[in-house]
Amino acid sequence: MAEVIVPLTESSSRARPAWALWELGFRPFYLLAALWAALFIPLWVLQLSAVFNEALIRNTSWHAHEMIFGYALAVIIGFLFTAGRNWSGHPTPSGRSLQFLAMLWVLARMAAFSPWVWLSLLLNLSVPWVAAWGLWRSLYAGHNRRNYFFVALLIFMGLASACFHFSQMGWQALQFEMGLHLDRGVSLALDIVLLIVAIMMGRVVPMFSNNGIPGLQAARKPIIEKLAIGSILGLMVIDSLAIQNGYAATFVGIACIVHGWRWFLWQPWKTWRNPMVWVLQGAYFWLLIFLALKAFAATGTIPSGPATHALTVGLIGMVTLGMMTRTSLGHTGNPIHATWIERTAFSALFLAASIRVFMPLAWPGLLIESAVLSAVLWSAAFALYLWRYTPLLVLHKPYI
Repeated sequence: MAEVIVPLTESSSRARPAWALWELGFRPFYLLAALWAALFIPLWVLQLSAVFNEALIRNTSWHAHEMIFGYALAVIIGFLFTAGRNWSGHPTPSGRSLQFLAMLWVLARMAAFSPWVWLSLLLNLSVPWVAAWGLWRSLYAGHNRRNYFFVALLIFMGLASACFHFSQMGWQALQFEMGLHLDRGVSLALDIVLLIVAIMMGRVVPMFSNNGIPGLQAARKPIIEKLAIGSILGLMVIDSLAIQNGYAATFVGIACIVHGWRWFLWQPWKTWRNPMVWVLQGAYFWLLIFLALKAFAATGTIPSGPATHALTVGLIGMVTLGMMTRTSLGHTGNPIHATWIERTAFSALFLAASIRVFMPLAWPGLLIESAVLSAVLWSAAFALYLWRYTPLLVLHKPYI
């Protein structure tokens, strides 16, 4: 019997207060994620364009850190707390415990702009570890061992952030003595996010596609699922060892074929009429683009930047926005239907990814211009989400 990942409503038989923000994890963390996505990228692009006399964001590595541990981690926590309750049948953090975790997240974002790297380290280590504890308690109470690995991945996210901070503090002696590669913390975290996305998309996209498109027969083949997830694990090894040669390119190319086969089984060409489905199917298209570009980058044919942005802006951006809209609607008892606002946001994000990935490849001299234009579209997509969904997430309010 197929497992239902997310329930459709927040059930309660008694009267509920109008204020609903702290009832379930997706409510505050989706709002925080969207707000950070809408504000942080314009700040980074303004700095990249030399608008500021002094840097607000230390360097490119901190920009990457904040998009992974700020934006992506917030969406992951919101989703796992919400899905975890359904998986286990037991509550995940809510109320004051959820407020505490959200406060930690906010403080971690503030610390990233401060001169106190140690404080940023402690806060950014605490956020995924406290989230892991809250998720583990729910899964343990429900004897849901199948999803324990999500707890482990959150713990590894914290360790990856710690490695990043140690590298920023110049702990080269620790790196050499213990054989660690502290400067790869961001790369490891990004691979963990990719692994989470690949696993969850394999679980939900075929189901959502079949439910949303009459007559569609999106399928999952066990051997393809194992190969697809195995290829992501192999990619993590390649990135951890910083392998850049023909062997790495061959492996990544094979991974692209495997994921293309997986996507073909989902019949994406039949889903374009339903935006709530095609946003997820279209997100997976960016995984194929990422793997193809990464294979070329491994041989030195092209720079690595376009591949990275195909993964971050394309795959992660689109799948998170798609799941944020779907989860927000379904868990508040509203029909999962896209209005012009969702359609515009999805299209803007797809266009933002296209510009950020392909424009620098075609015209390398327009790198800054492509970043600015992509940032405007990215921020507009998440501003639309905030405009539409803030009342829905904060209050027990029907969707209008």
